[in-house]
Amino acid sequence: MVTQEVPHISRHLEEAHSLDEFSISYKEVLNTSNMKKSEVSGVMAKADIKPKSIHHAKKWSDDVENLYRFQQAGYRDEFEYKQVKQVDMVECWPETGFVKKLQRRDNTFYYYDKQRECEDEEVHKVKVYVY
Repeated sequence: MVTQEVPHISRHLEEAHSLDEFSISYKEVLNTSNMKKSEVSGVMAKADIKPKSIHHAKKWSDDVENLYRFQQAGYRDEFEYKQVKQVDMVECWPETGFVKKLQRRDNTFYYYDKQRECEDEEVHKVKVYVY
């Protein structure tokens, strides 16, 4: 039997397995309405979320800045970072809300400033994923 480390989910999967009711959709099993916010983000990070479409940024914004930082560290966006690194929170600067520190896949760290780092010449290179 396959069990996962996500609270509440492994118990539901075991119940479904024992009842041979695998026709239940994942939305029913992953009922997030009674979970805490950190548990919901953990479930989303563990789920294999794939983007539906992609486009390039046209102008700078706070979101584009954070995407730039994630992509510079080798990730699509915050969802992929949380999925790969198994973290619930990303460390951000409280003043600006920009990402402060990211761990690359080879376990080295990127540290970012409080100010904007994505220059106007780089904005068109940032990929914006739609889920």
